[in-house]
Amino acid sequence: MPTASLHTVGTLLIACLGLATAHIPTQAAEPPPTSSLPLIFNGRDLTGWQVPAEPYWQVADGVLIGQSDEQKKGSMLYTERAYGDVIVEGEVRFTGDIDSGIMVRKPELQLQIGVSRSLKRDMTCSFYTGKYPEEARAPRAAELLKAGEWNRIRLEAKGDTFTVWLNGEQVSQYENEKYAEPAPIGLQIHAGVVMKVEFRDLRALAL
Repeated sequence: MPTASLHTVGTLLIACLGLATAHIPTQAAEPPPTSSLPLIFNGRDLTGWQVPAEPYWQVADGVLIGQSDEQKKGSMLYTERAYGDVIVEGEVRFTGDIDSGIMVRKPELQLQIGVSRSLKRDMTCSFYTGKYPEEARAPRAAELLKAGEWNRIRLEAKGDTFTVWLNGEQVSQYENEKYAEPAPIGLQIHAGVVMKVEFRDLRALAL
């Protein structure tokens, strides 16, 4: 076959291939993988948790809701299982002036969620030890926190080191050998404030 004809055939083939691929739909981006940690909240009820007498914890549409009332009473919700070295991960959503937290170890160490009663400002992802030590604070949390939306928090307690990530970014790390004994994981409704906090996809892995 003459060279010119070969060139013409090649051009036609390339054009046809271009037309064919032009009609192939672009695949949607796959969602990010979910955490592989074991669930500690099944999304249906409070199985695996020590249900308190106060009626401030309920489950609706796969969400664990902690909500106080005008009496402003506090309440704690603890897992039945105790954990020492552990990774705790989940999503939290809240708006306004709420005061909550995730508790680990004994004596109890609180990872703050929401507004501090003492400092009167949001201290999410800082550690509370009866105060907020400077080295235990999360100064970048304010820029990463999405108000009124779901925020993913990951807390790793390993030995005397406690490290926290907010929406994929490390925001605090605190070292203290005092908080050493295994204990249930706790969630808090603080007394003295009318508040609502929501959790979902709560997971924990003993290390």
